Amino acid sequence: MTVPPRQARVSWWMEEARAAMQPEPQPPLAGATTADVVILGGGYTGLWTAWFLKERDPGRDVMVLEGDELCGNGPSGRNGGFCSGMWEDLEALVRFFGEADAVRVAEAAQRSVDEIERWLYANGVDAWFTRSGHLTIATSPAQDDAWASLVAVAGRLGVGDRFVGLDAYDVQQRCRSPVFRTGLLQPDNATLQPARLVLGLRAALLERGVRIHESSPVVRFREGPPVEVETTGGSVRAERGVLALGAWSASLPAFRRSIVPRGTYIIVTEPAPERLAEIGWTGGEGLGDWRTALHYFRTTPDGRIAFGAAAATAGAGVGLGPRLRYDEASIVTLVDDFRRFFPSWNDVAIEAAWGGPMDVTGRHLPSFGTLPGGAINYGVGYTGGGVGPCHLGGKILAARTLGVEDEHTTLPLVDMPMLRFPPEPFLSIGAAVTQHAIVRKDEAEDVGVQPDAVTDFVARLPRRMGFDLGP
Repeated sequence: MTVPPRQARVSWWMEEARAAMQPEPQPPLAGATTADVVILGGGYTGLWTAWFLKERDPGRDVMVLEGDELCGNGPSGRNGGFCSGMWEDLEALVRFFGEADAVRVAEAAQRSVDEIERWLYANGVDAWFTRSGHLTIATSPAQDDAWASLVAVAGRLGVGDRFVGLDAYDVQQRCRSPVFRTGLLQPDNATLQPARLVLGLRAALLERGVRIHESSPVVRFREGPPVEVETTGGSVRAERGVLALGAWSASLPAFRRSIVPRGTYIIVTEPAPERLAEIGWTGGEGLGDWRTALHYFRTTPDGRIAFGAAAATAGAGVGLGPRLRYDEASIVTLVDDFRRFFPSWNDVAIEAAWGGPMDVTGRHLPSFGTLPGGAINYGVGYTGGGVGPCHLGGKILAARTLGVEDEHTTLPLVDMPMLRFPPEPFLSIGAAVTQHAIVRKDEAEDVGVQPDAVTDFVARLPRRMGFDLGP
């Protein structure tokens, strides 16, 4: 029987980053104050927005409010550390925006990967940035050649060089596993240590005079203008505001039917560099499969494997409570899947496990806009793939906040009407039923079994309705 591993308080990434970087928590907001811009949320989107605001206007008084004890304790410090653009979303981008705008969005998102690398170097932040590409692998017959239509679209649009097909032999040369078949490499993508990135960004903002208040959960806010925000310890009035709350946006009336929080979980092994050498996984590639509830996994410089997957747990209607941070059943399944993928690691201990919510939208694409009143801009819906696109989101939100129109604010992700899910209680019930069906379908196909007709129908139902609940 699989024993659940230790629950990391936030993540193993954050434990490692805090030990290495020694960040000092910032004091909570106390009393009444003012700012030019107040940003709600101290993750990647909020912090990149603050960075680009100060870059465009160094004199702008910017305040960041973070509800947790430290910026990055949410998804920005819990994710798998896959720093990518949006070429993998090319088919959806073409479907929603047309060919020219699809390429424009994907190119802008890919530039963010390059700019994050340059930012880390320029600011002396060692976030283990490794540009070895992302390799998506078929791990069951059901996934064979699942990317054929994506590659065909890319070729037709003249961007086929963003993808490199690998046969089973070439995949095994990069990493040996009994379940690996053919693969699709995106060579321009990278992996990094996500908590080191967010803490490095936080430190750079403090040096530039951004006021950061941690342990400052927002109780209520008024859209303005002016924007008025009340926390448990104080209040702030600002000309402009930015909502950068990720999955927590689902609790707000404006997003209640547009975002479905979904759990994703990660385990990390103890160091075993000699085992990595034995399976040939020494190039640092980020790997994943092509399931709807996909597995994603990567290595660390000291020879660990971090192995994650989307799960069936949902936060719609039930809040973003402890189960989305650590669901024992999902994590036990994750450990079993890891052992199936890498049986030669069966005697290597799992050091820690953790999880968190991702903000899933109906289009499976991020969305940026402005709340009624015109004073608060928002960015939501990264659906688990925000490490790179959050940087682009920061550019968009900073420019919108300053009233600037540029090549970023004119992307079709901006002011895109968000698809609305059914109202409660149908949203919570439907999300739970379909997500469990998606996982059951994936698990059946993992072992070469055709899912039953009901499971298959329910798992495909969101796409038939124009939604995509996959990660």
